[in-house]
Amino acid sequence: MRYLDFFSLDATQHHMRVAAGTAASRMQSLKARLPDWVQDWLEVIIPGTQILLILFAAWVLQRVLRRIVRRASVHYQLPDELLVPINGLIRWLIIASALLLVLERMGVSATVLWTAFTGFATVGAVAFFAAWSVLSNLFCALLIFTVRPFRPGDYIELLDTAEKPGAKGRVVDINLLYTTLEDHGAAQGSAAWLQIPNALVFQRVVRRFQGVPPQATPPAVAPAPPAPAEITSPVP
Repeated sequence: MRYLDFFSLDATQHHMRVAAGTAASRMQSLKARLPDWVQDWLEVIIPGTQILLILFAAWVLQRVLRRIVRRASVHYQLPDELLVPINGLIRWLIIASALLLVLERMGVSATVLWTAFTGFATVGAVAFFAAWSVLSNLFCALLIFTVRPFRPGDYIELLDTAEKPGAKGRVVDINLLYTTLEDHGAAQGSAAWLQIPNALVFQRVVRRFQGVPPQATPPAVAPAPPAPAEITSPVP
C-alpha cells in the first residue's frame, strides 16, 4: 500500500506539473499573437489592471460595509456620534489592506511588507494599552447604545452594593465617554450634574426607578433626654 501511495502521489505531482506547463505554454502562445507594442506594455498593463481592480474592490467593500452599519444603526437606534468612529475604523482598515495589496502588485517584497506590518502593529498595541481607559469607555458606550440598560430620561442609581447608596439622578445625556446625570440629591433650587465614565456603569450595580425616585429622608433625631430634677434641701 505504501508503494501504491507513493506512485499515486508522484502521478499527481506529475499531472500538476503538466497542467502548469500547459497553462504557461498557452499564455506564451497568447502573448505571441499580440502586437509588438502591446507586448512591450504587458509588464505595465497587467499590474495596472490588477491595481485598478484592487481599488475598485476596496471602494465597493467600503460602500457595502457603510450601508450595513447604517442599517444596523437604524435598527438599534445608534446615535450619529457613534457612527463616525465606526465608519472611520472601517475606512482605514480597508485603505491599509488595499495599500498592502497594491504595494505587493508593484513588486515590493513580502518580507518588507511583513516587517512594516509588524512594526505598525507593535506601535498600535502600545497606543492601545496607553489609551485603554478611553477605548474602554468607547466600547462601553457601544454596549449602552445596543443593550439599552437605561435611556435618556430614566432615573438610575449606581451602587457599589445593593445596600450602600450611590450616585442617583436622571439621565440627561450619553456620549462616547460619559453618562451625565442630573443630581437627584442636589439642594432645592440648585442644579448639579454628575459625569460618570461609561466603563464605570458596567462595574457597578445599576438601579433603575420607575418614575421619579423618592427623596431620601433624613435620619430621625433621637429626642434629648430630660434634664435631671434639681434636688433642694429643706430649710431648717
